[in-house]
Amino acid sequence: MAHLRSRHRLALAVPVVLSLTVSLGFLPGAASAAPLTASAATSADGPVLPYVVNTKADHRTVESVKKAIAKAGGTVVIAYEKIGVIVVHSANPAFGEQIRAARGVQSAGATHTAPVTAAGTTEEGAAQMLSAADAAELSQSAAAGQEPLEADQWDLRAIGADKAAKINPGSRNVTVAVIDTGVDDTHPDLAPNFSASQSANCVGGKPDTTYGAWRPVDADHYHGTHVAGEIAAARNDIGVAGVAPGVKVAGITVAEPDAGQLFFPESVVCAFVFAADHGVEITNNSYYVDPWLYNCLDDPDQKAIADAVNRAQLYAQKKGTLNVAAAGNANDDLDSDAIVDDSSPDDSTPVPRTIDPHECFDIPTQLPGVVTVSSTGVNSTKSYFSTYGKGVIDVAAPGGDKYQIPDTPSQNGRILSTMPNNQYAFLQGTSMASPHAAGVAALLKSNYPKATPAQLQALLKAQADSQSCPTAYDGDGDGVVDATCVGGKRLNGFYGAGIINALRAVK
Repeated sequence: MAHLRSRHRLALAVPVVLSLTVSLGFLPGAASAAPLTASAATSADGPVLPYVVNTKADHRTVESVKKAIAKAGGTVVIAYEKIGVIVVHSANPAFGEQIRAARGVQSAGATHTAPVTAAGTTEEGAAQMLSAADAAELSQSAAAGQEPLEADQWDLRAIGADKAAKINPGSRNVTVAVIDTGVDDTHPDLAPNFSASQSANCVGGKPDTTYGAWRPVDADHYHGTHVAGEIAAARNDIGVAGVAPGVKVAGITVAEPDAGQLFFPESVVCAFVFAADHGVEITNNSYYVDPWLYNCLDDPDQKAIADAVNRAQLYAQKKGTLNVAAAGNANDDLDSDAIVDDSSPDDSTPVPRTIDPHECFDIPTQLPGVVTVSSTGVNSTKSYFSTYGKGVIDVAAPGGDKYQIPDTPSQNGRILSTMPNNQYAFLQGTSMASPHAAGVAALLKSNYPKATPAQLQALLKAQADSQSCPTAYDGDGDGVVDATCVGGKRLNGFYGAGIINALRAVK
């Protein structure tokens, strides 16, 4: 199966609308005391590319490295001194090699392989918009106490979120930040719970907190708005309901504002740091960090990307933020010996390669401490597209599956949620599974406000419903085994510790 663009659009989202085992916290450094040459400082005859330069997190070292950056022909965009990550632009084709030789530099590399204007994208399927007529008809199916479109939200019932909302819809003291393509906070289902003070636009690596900067640039950047609704759409007699309709939701935009909607490392670093510094309890990450689907530590650029993003997400964890991420839509086994990656780099010309997922990592989902979420359909079995792997998947959650058809008015196996411009749509993907888990984590945080990120992750696993491996898995029903599940009932490669349970989280 071809890799889906990101968990962000399909990114893990396969839309359809109707109207780490290795601790990356200890990456070996590539520092050297070798001085820079004069010629290195003056070379600047290539395209301007962004870089991350990672150093020891102290003022003296950061200032010293800034001087080396200037000598090598780089310009500092922003320095995150507290984690030792510096975002740099340079037109020097040899900048990466030269700055890695500078004293105090632990890793450094380019975060793009081409100017961002070269970016493109592919995705499987398209969002199915819910038309006004369909919405009006669907609302006639709503039962007493349901939101108008809730009859089609099989996912809420699958994890007991509808019943949980009657006990505890979540605390206003808990915020889930959606790190994504932007969130349309003007949507009537999102406006009641939106936190503008914890929202920003981090594209390029530097936070912009101008009012409304977090909003999607156009209706095509719908992914983040859909995710936000799954987490915290209000129970206000309008549209749909979220898993945790009483908590707050914030938007941190990291997708480039072009057709590619790529999520580059410098933007994601900014997002994790911003979320941590603004008191966000949980982040949802339904994407992989571009341009590499898997970042291999034997490549200096990819190693620097993994190092920078890991520093940022670990900083967030230390500040009390739990990071939840989508596993991926490629039906890859992250515990296998080899995976073919034919989509990287996705900002220029992909070059097929075979990687070892124990040495090359999907960022941020395989970073230490991040909750990795696989996707299930209405039958509580793995979605045909969902990536998996024993020891990698922490929990599973509803993400939709077009082959698993629910007994609902629309008989649509995907996930119904909010879209920009006051609309609604069905999407499927691990992009949709992750926010369900983030919503349940928010309910747990509401019940246990002093719980640390590690404790929250343990609680999330403890309340999950155990799900055994199938004897044979044929996700698309074509008679061919599509994936092999390894493990027992309580812990396995398809479902991790099990499928999340919102009702148990509030009891």
